[in-house]
Amino acid sequence: MTIGTHIRTFYKGTWHDEDVAIMRAADHGSWVGTTVFDGARYFDGRAPDLEAHCARVNRSAEALMITPTMETAEIVDAVREGLKAYGPDEAVYIRPMYWALDGDASGIVPQANSTGFAICLEAVPMADQNASTTLGRTKFRRPVLEDNVVNAKAGCLYPNNARMLAEVRTRGFGNALVADAMGNVAETATANVFMVKDGAVFTPIPNGTFLAGITRARHMRNMIEDGMEVHETVLSFADFAEADEVFMSGNMMKVTPVTAFEDAQYQVGPVTRRVREMYWDWAATT
Repeated sequence: MTIGTHIRTFYKGTWHDEDVAIMRAADHGSWVGTTVFDGARYFDGRAPDLEAHCARVNRSAEALMITPTMETAEIVDAVREGLKAYGPDEAVYIRPMYWALDGDASGIVPQANSTGFAICLEAVPMADQNASTTLGRTKFRRPVLEDNVVNAKAGCLYPNNARMLAEVRTRGFGNALVADAMGNVAETATANVFMVKDGAVFTPIPNGTFLAGITRARHMRNMIEDGMEVHETVLSFADFAEADEVFMSGNMMKVTPVTAFEDAQYQVGPVTRRVREMYWDWAATT
C-alpha cells in the first residue's frame, strides 16, 4: 500500500519510475519480519538532514543483525539522483530500506551478507500549517531492549504502534500518548513529543525505549540557540495534563501542534509556532 503518488524505486542499482516489486515470498524479511527503514523529506528543493537519516538506516540494519550493503554516502548519492525527477514544488518522502534475504539453518537468525536494499520515493504533501491533532491514553506501551529492537527503526515495531492508534481512535483521538515500561511518558504512537510549561520546554529523556529522533534533535538545537530553556527529563501523564502547550516532532510533518490530551485542552501557543518557524528557517539554509 502506498501513502503518496509519483513513486520511484531504486532497486539493484537502478531507478525505476514505478512502485517496483522488490521482495520474494521466501525472503527472510517477508515471513520473519527482518525489515528496517528510515524516512527523510524533500521539500522546497532541499532534503534537510538527509545524511543523518541515511546513516541511521545502516545502524538500524546492524541492530536487527542485517548486514548493510550501502555506505551512507552511496545512499545519499542514490537519493539525490532519484530526486532529480521531482520538481522543487513537490514534497517527497524518502525511504531507504533493508531486509534480510536468507536465514540460518533454523530459519530465524538472518544470514550475514544476505541483504536486500531499496529506496522508495513518494510524493507526499507536507502538513497543512493549520493542522493539529489530539492525544489519548493507551494501554499499550513501548517495549524495552530486552524484548524488542527499540534501537532500530524496524518494521516489526509498528504493529504495536498500530494497536495504540486503533485503540485511541475508537474514543475520537487522533494519536496516542504512550508510556514506557515504568509508566512514564515516552512518545506518541507516531512521533516524539514536547510539552511547554511556564515558557520552558520539556521532552522525555531517551531511556532506550524509543528512538530520539533526528528531527527532535534538530528542534532542540534550534530552541537552545534561540535562547529557550529546554529539558530532557522524566515526564508523567499528569505533567502533560498540566502543560501550557504540547507538540509532536517527527520527520514526516516536522511539527504537529496538539490541541488536547484526554480532557486537557491546549491552544497552539507561541513556543509551538516559534519551533515550526525556526525549523523552516533552518531548512531554507541547508
